[in-house]
Amino acid sequence: MNRLTKTEEEIMQIIWQLDKCFVKDIIEQLPQPKPPYNTISSVVRILEKKGFVAHTAYGKTHQYYPIIKKENYSNFALNHLVNGYFAGSFKNLVSNFSRKNKLSTDEIEALQNLLKNQQNQ
Repeated sequence: MNRLTKTEEEIMQIIWQLDKCFVKDIIEQLPQPKPPYNTISSVVRILEKKGFVAHTAYGKTHQYYPIIKKENYSNFALNHLVNGYFAGSFKNLVSNFSRKNKLSTDEIEALQNLLKNQQNQ
């Protein structure tokens, strides 16, 4: 799986949210100032080349839909982050996150309970 640029990821988030959409639908979801139609169309075609979306043609227009699930890309991106910045250790990620965000005792206990429950499944 390929990594997405920030712009590609922003567009992909919209496509995942809409499930099926035309370029005009994507543009409607973007904040002001709206980018040109051709810019978004180019990004969507790149996403198609990278294997993230496919399309159904309706004459000259295309309706796009995701072929990579958001969950699959999220796992890929998280693993890339952990491997690139935390020496492949989720423990290091959680430790850093906890320290930087000053988690409360209740939040830490909730995380511990969540991990225990997952371990028992």
